[in-house]
Amino acid sequence: MKRWNWERTAAVLLLSPSIILIAIFVYGFIAFTGYASLTAWDRLDPDFTYVGFTNYVKLFANQRFQIDLRNTVGFTVLFLIACLTIGLTLAILLDQRIRAEGVFRSIFLFPMAISFIVTGVVWRWLLNPGSPELGSTGVNLLFEKLGLGFLKWGWFTDPVVWHIPPDSGLGQLLQQIGLGFMASPKVGLSAGVVSLVLAATWQMSGYTMAMYLAGLRAIPDELREAARVDGASEWQVLWHIVFPMLRPITLSAVIILGHISLKIYDLVVAMTGPGIGFSTDVPAYFMWDTTFRGNHFARGSAIAMVLLVMVAVLIIPYLVWTTRTEAEL
Repeated sequence: MKRWNWERTAAVLLLSPSIILIAIFVYGFIAFTGYASLTAWDRLDPDFTYVGFTNYVKLFANQRFQIDLRNTVGFTVLFLIACLTIGLTLAILLDQRIRAEGVFRSIFLFPMAISFIVTGVVWRWLLNPGSPELGSTGVNLLFEKLGLGFLKWGWFTDPVVWHIPPDSGLGQLLQQIGLGFMASPKVGLSAGVVSLVLAATWQMSGYTMAMYLAGLRAIPDELREAARVDGASEWQVLWHIVFPMLRPITLSAVIILGHISLKIYDLVVAMTGPGIGFSTDVPAYFMWDTTFRGNHFARGSAIAMVLLVMVAVLIIPYLVWTTRTEAEL
């Protein structure tokens, strides 16, 4: 009994510094940010006059913030689809035990060793559309040299927003099934966001590939062989055996990539900035701009709390599901 008490005391002593620091510098600052978002702190000098949810009301009425939410949703959807598709495809190809598999794995994972700042700088050079005076540059120049000039595009300098016209066939269908808001001019995808998606996918698809490859290698070969003996084609083996067993990997990838996309900041700073007409702006950039350039600390805190809620909505259900799964095991 005495030994057990000593071990428990030692464990508490070892963990207590980390617990105290996390409580102060994580949860304590979250609580302070939440309180600041409910005050009138609108200048360098703190003003903790309580104003309730006024800052949140003004924030959601702000046109720039509405554009930021649209850009974030569009970026997240495209980013997840691209990373999951490319990562799964690469993992399936590498799982065929090809020669020099280690070399290809290293090549695909290499972008993970680079920060989003470096990625943003490089892709800003690659996607620079050029000018009429200087001619095409980067990817547009490559298209021009290959005789594919029709693919030249303004990339992150293009302020166009693509949306579903309400009077189109798809728009009318969305209205009939109760999703008419998706055909609103306020809902759409900024063309400039596509450039951000390309850069982010280049960096994170290799990581997704590694997750899927680990999942594929964990599937017993006996299951696949048994299906093949029963006459299943390779596509049927993938659809009925491999894909269902990869669902936990897919869920984990969605959570990891999703929270990265929701709070994306450094890639935007290095690559595009807010863009023309805020075409590539995101809430995190707006928060920094509002707080440290405009000194609107209460409004910046409100943006931070909205970001926290968005990430929590994505992560908390996953944590609950993981906890229940571990308890059942």
